[in-house]
Amino acid sequence: MMEEILLQAENLSYSYGTGSKALHDVSLSVRKGEKIAVLGSNGAGKSTCFLNLNGVLIPDTGTIRYKGKIIGKKDLNELRREVGIVFQDADNQIIASTVSAEVSFGPMNLRLSREEVKQRVEMALKSMNLMMLKDRPPHYLSGGEKKRVSIADIIAMEPEVIIFDEPTASLDPVNVEILTQVLDEMTKMGKTLLISTHDVDFAYKWADRAVVFAGGTIIADGPVTEILTSNVILTQGNLKKPVLMEVYDSLVKCRILPEMSPYFRDTKELNQLLSRQYEG
Repeated sequence: MMEEILLQAENLSYSYGTGSKALHDVSLSVRKGEKIAVLGSNGAGKSTCFLNLNGVLIPDTGTIRYKGKIIGKKDLNELRREVGIVFQDADNQIIASTVSAEVSFGPMNLRLSREEVKQRVEMALKSMNLMMLKDRPPHYLSGGEKKRVSIADIIAMEPEVIIFDEPTASLDPVNVEILTQVLDEMTKMGKTLLISTHDVDFAYKWADRAVVFAGGTIIADGPVTEILTSNVILTQGNLKKPVLMEVYDSLVKCRILPEMSPYFRDTKELNQLLSRQYEG
């Protein structure tokens, strides 16, 4: 059974006024519960597409639908409630004097009861492991901590779709692993996630589906393994093959693994595959 389409872009085009289009005829459907990696080089159109999907920008042409409803100007606040966006630079998103006040800002603007705001803030802080930092000024936190605060901001709003613009940028490997765990928890909560990233290794490990942008349009859309094994798509999208795929190719070339072996997505799967191979 196919999951319902939550968010849909149809033939979007957008220009920043310089004459050249940042987006050209982009169509994209996002189903409930999907984990989508959005790939492409700088200037390919990823961030502009996200800002249109979230209602921050209004497309020159084309339409945005949420649960089948065409979004007009009067529906933008509804769209922004249901489609949250975590920006690349957490400092651009954080405005309050304490972590707790920062996370409560969004729910308070929804005019929820004080008790509901309190419950949402506590839930968001706990999910991001921020309870010990709730009274700290967010601007004095580390980069990884600020990122967690900016994610807690969105979680407290309880949107169905959450968009992350380059969340792994400036994060060290430890914080990338923490982010991955957070994303897994959000998936368990039933959230639908879109993440733009230059990190193909992260995308390959995490995503089910990949969408590749180049020149303001989508050049590929499909299962992440199919996308990242296509040399044509990698070249057109200015992407590299994930390291684990390179390892797979070397193991097959050296006949350590048979050619029809399944791709592994992390080192745990690699170890399991090698163990079965040698046991057999």
